Amino acid sequence: MEFTAKTPKDLRYIAEQIKPLIESCRITAFYGSMGAGKTTFIKSIVQALGSVSEVSSPTFALVNEYALPDDKLIFHFDFYRINNISEVYDMGYEEYFYSDDLCLIEWPEKALEILPDEVLNIYIKVLTEQERRIIIEKPKTIA
Repeated sequence: MEFTAKTPKDLRYIAEQIKPLIESCRITAFYGSMGAGKTTFIKSIVQALGSVSEVSSPTFALVNEYALPDDKLIFHFDFYRINNISEVYDMGYEEYFYSDDLCLIEWPEKALEILPDEVLNIYIKVLTEQERRIIIEKPKTIA
C-alpha cells in the first residue's frame, strides 16, 4: 500500500486510512531519513486515533506517552540516540511492547532484534522538500 503526501491534510487522510491497521498490529515501526517527517506523521496518527495529547519527539526521553479516550495509551519511542540495545532492555521495553497499548517506534533499525514479528512497517521516502512517499508494509499474517 502506498500513498503520496504533499500537505499536512494529506497526512491526516493517510492516518485515517491506516488507523485500523495500526490498531490491529499494535506495534508500528517508522523508517525514514532524518527530517523525512516521521514525527510529523506520527502526530497525524495520534490525532486520528483520538488522542488530544501534545505530540513531540521523545529523542531524549526515549518514550513519550499519549492518552486515548478509551483509557488505552500510545507509547511513542525514538531510538535514534541509543548506542546499544542494552539501553532498550534497561528501559523495560517488554512492558510496553507486550501490553494492550499501541507502540509507535522511530528509528526501529536500532533495535530490530527486539521487535516482534507482527510489526506494521511504514517507510517514509523524501521525494521533494514538500512531498513524501509513504509505503505501508503489513505483517505477513494480516491480509
